[in-house]
Amino acid sequence: MKKLSARRRHPLAAVVVLLLALAATGGLYTAFAPADKAQADETSQSLAIDEGKKLFAVGCASCHGTGGQGTSDGPSLVGVGSAAVDFQVGTGRMPLQQQGPQAPKKKVVYSQAEIDQLAAYVASLGAGPSRPTEDDYNPAGADVAKGGELFRTNCAQCHNFSGEGGALTNGKSAPNLENVDPKHVYEAMQTGPQNMPSFPDTTMPTKNKKDIIAYLHAVNSDETTNQGGLKLGGLGPVSEGLFAWVFGLGALIAVATWVAARTAKAKKS
Repeated sequence: MKKLSARRRHPLAAVVVLLLALAATGGLYTAFAPADKAQADETSQSLAIDEGKKLFAVGCASCHGTGGQGTSDGPSLVGVGSAAVDFQVGTGRMPLQQQGPQAPKKKVVYSQAEIDQLAAYVASLGAGPSRPTEDDYNPAGADVAKGGELFRTNCAQCHNFSGEGGALTNGKSAPNLENVDPKHVYEAMQTGPQNMPSFPDTTMPTKNKKDIIAYLHAVNSDETTNQGGLKLGGLGPVSEGLFAWVFGLGALIAVATWVAARTAKAKKS
């Protein structure tokens, strides 16, 4: 008894008991604790990819192939990333209604949850530009003047100085950017859909993209005065060119006719 009592009072006895208690607690926690956030996120992403694959098979595979490898009717989607899917499907350009020079913006077919699932599946096919966060495209605090400079340098040739769009060659056109969701403007710059060149972060940093979005918001705001004078109804450069051609040339013909008539009358006199 004395020997047992002495062992109980050994200085290391408390440490041994504490270690055993910690080991038992850790084992129980490992056995019964719920999965951590990383595991939950991984499971959620896996489910999104599976659902996106089903949606893809029904609405996209006929043109882009069952594995997104592309066909004669549609390009490969391997490596386009989730941003391209969010833009194309989120603006109604895809699924394509019919083959043509370019895909027009139309009513969105899928819900945002379904778009997220399609984006997750396409992103799983190969690395590509990912969808931006709200912090990436929120124009609050951006430099509007710098955005205007960047827009005039890189975008105005097609979209007009105030983003009203215009005609391109072979039946194509640069769309009007008024009231376009800032997220879609950012994704378009990031992915370069259709005729548009892409501006990845290595070419145009996120801050510059935000500046351009802020500029478009400013020039299309109801509180903003017209920056370019008379817009002829805001129909874009085509209407201005038509006005100059019809009325300008018409005025020159009228003046020439009047001068010729006066000259002929003076000779008769």
